[in-house]
Amino acid sequence: MESLKLFVSEHKIFRKQLIELAKADIIKTYRGASLGWLWTLIKPSITIFVYFFAFSVGIRASKPVTNPDGVTFEYFLWLIGGIIPWFYVSEMLTQGTSCIKKYSYLVTKMRFPVSTIPTFVSISKMFVNVCLTGIVIVIYCLYRHWPSIYYLQLVYYMLCQFILFTPLTLFNSTLSILSQDYGNLVKSLTTALFWLSGIMYNASNVHNVWLRRMLKINPVTYICSGYRDCYIYHEWFWSPSRYKSTLAFFFIVILVWCASLYIYKRTRKDLPDVL
Repeated sequence: MESLKLFVSEHKIFRKQLIELAKADIIKTYRGASLGWLWTLIKPSITIFVYFFAFSVGIRASKPVTNPDGVTFEYFLWLIGGIIPWFYVSEMLTQGTSCIKKYSYLVTKMRFPVSTIPTFVSISKMFVNVCLTGIVIVIYCLYRHWPSIYYLQLVYYMLCQFILFTPLTLFNSTLSILSQDYGNLVKSLTTALFWLSGIMYNASNVHNVWLRRMLKINPVTYICSGYRDCYIYHEWFWSPSRYKSTLAFFFIVILVWCASLYIYKRTRKDLPDVL
């Protein structure tokens, strides 16, 4: 609780700077490019177009998906519905793991709290996630799948992303300073996590019972499936088929927060010297 109070107080004191630093993070990432921050949308949009060409034009073997109401969705729509949150996740695991090193001058020269660095980085990545989600909604409308009341859950799942990967980034970026091998390990495991999160396939269709349960415990699977629940399956996160996954997700969130706050408390005073 002492670490949590410290974390909250630091964010309360520097709350005004967080938004400005989040904007600066987007600009800094693509400084020198003619299109600037627009590259944050262009790069994933190109990826979406590639998937569209591959699965809608090139490879036509992918089966359409039918929701409980009998409405059929192209596999491409099913895919982008779950892959958009992955863009946020992957950037938090790759770029986020080195964010404290990237902004070390805030700690060494300005005495800026280390705990706030992953937070404003997460805010900047979430801004991009919101914009990409808007693009996906437009694409669904072009296919004549109009927004429904279930789209309100998108806010909930974005919040789930934020409350999980912000402390996880604090944990990862702190340990990566103490051990470069740890940072390389996280970045190496990101690709494996992609294939173990049901992004390219439906985790519910895995035949092995134990493997299916393990996939559903995966918090990334929970988030990506949640986005698809909003777009396609029209399921609330508190529905009987989802509540166990929801409980498992928040149990993992609590564990991540405890681990992150513990590591931060133990290393907070030493990090400026290490940097």
